[in-house]
Amino acid sequence: MEMIAQALVPVFVLILIGYLFRRLQFPGDSFWLQAERFSYYVLFPAMLIFKLGQARVPVSAYSDVFLLVLAMLGVMTVALLIAQWFFRWPGAVFSSVYQGGIRFNSFVAIATAGMLLGDDGLSTMAIIIAVKIPLINLLCILMFSLAVGQDGANSMRWRPVAYAIITNPLIIGSVVGALWGYFRIGFHPLLAGVLSPLSDLALPLGLMTVGAGLQLKALRGTSLPFLVASSLKLAGFPLMTAGLVLAMGLDGTIAQASILLATLPTATSSYILARQLGGDAPLMAGIVSGQTLFAIISIPLFLALLW
Repeated sequence: MEMIAQALVPVFVLILIGYLFRRLQFPGDSFWLQAERFSYYVLFPAMLIFKLGQARVPVSAYSDVFLLVLAMLGVMTVALLIAQWFFRWPGAVFSSVYQGGIRFNSFVAIATAGMLLGDDGLSTMAIIIAVKIPLINLLCILMFSLAVGQDGANSMRWRPVAYAIITNPLIIGSVVGALWGYFRIGFHPLLAGVLSPLSDLALPLGLMTVGAGLQLKALRGTSLPFLVASSLKLAGFPLMTAGLVLAMGLDGTIAQASILLATLPTATSSYILARQLGGDAPLMAGIVSGQTLFAIISIPLFLALLW
């Protein structure tokens, strides 16, 4: 437990620094938006290519990851649908609860995997992310279509959503890095000299942008949907995933990375999707911010329990 906590402290300190800097308006609000874009489109893809390109991931790991991700998403979707059947929330509310229960913060995922599991764990996490992001986006859009029901408006959004998935820089970085490592291309010293410092910069800046995006005012109206989504995400999902890992006979880095991913708070991009597709955006903002804060306690607790 102490070792896990020590590894995670820098993650949450960097998130806190980003939040404080944003509150102090240093170096300016526009900086943080551009820093997030720079991290997302440049730094994290560069890091994924560099780290995965040097990794030697067994081919069998890809099939194991795919089956496990399908099982994780299926079990969690059923749990969230049961909660909706029980509480009967309006469609907009349920769409935000669903996102809060099933999505994850990619920046925190990569940072925590690198700090806790090393380069092998980071490579495994990148593969899981590359598989999980497209499936989660498709599931979330489907739930918006069914729950919010905007007279077919959501069906018109499948093309841009598919395009966004295909062009997702984290997926591109993971795929390119995996192929680079699989074919053992290697990195010329000049290329390594560019990718290595970009890779080193990705985690601290990415985590600070997570903190800068927190909206703590949204927690003032904490409600039952917020509590259900956060409980299922931060407590239920890790337990479900640990059960699936045992049932499938998985161990080692894949098992650890999968459980770690399940403990993470929901993605900040959930708020944007809720606002665009008619979900409950204020509730979504509260879920994102609240889960990020609660994760400071829940992640080390569940990792110590389940690893």
